[in-house]
Amino acid sequence: MNRDDEHTSDRDTFLTWVKTALYEAELALHNGNPAPRRALWSRNEPVSVLGAWRNATGQQELDKLFTALGKSFSDCTSYAFEVQAYDVVGDMAYTAGFEHTSTSVDGQPRTYTLRATQVYRREDGEWRVAHRHGDTATE
Repeated sequence: MNRDDEHTSDRDTFLTWVKTALYEAELALHNGNPAPRRALWSRNEPVSVLGAWRNATGQQELDKLFTALGKSFSDCTSYAFEVQAYDVVGDMAYTAGFEHTSTSVDGQPRTYTLRATQVYRREDGEWRVAHRHGDTATE
């Protein structure tokens, strides 16, 4: 297998992970369960979130953020991640796209779209999220 084939295979494997494990974790979060999302995040520093609603840097702040989001979200009726761009380079990867969500936030139904960019590290052969930036899209 040549280098281009390896890169294509790595990209395909990564995108499958994004569309399965990562998707399921985000869906769970929007139904009030932050545990699957937290499980996919790196336990190594640095980790950070520049979020649409709150920011976090480091493991303790990340735990507090995900717990708070889990308490805020419930009754997700729709979640879709529209990937615009992604790549894998060695043990690093990124995604950029739009998250289209219909869920309840603090008991109030809301529908919104976020622009989301995430950075990933491969740790012990598994993809882990290391950074997230999300903001409200004004398409």
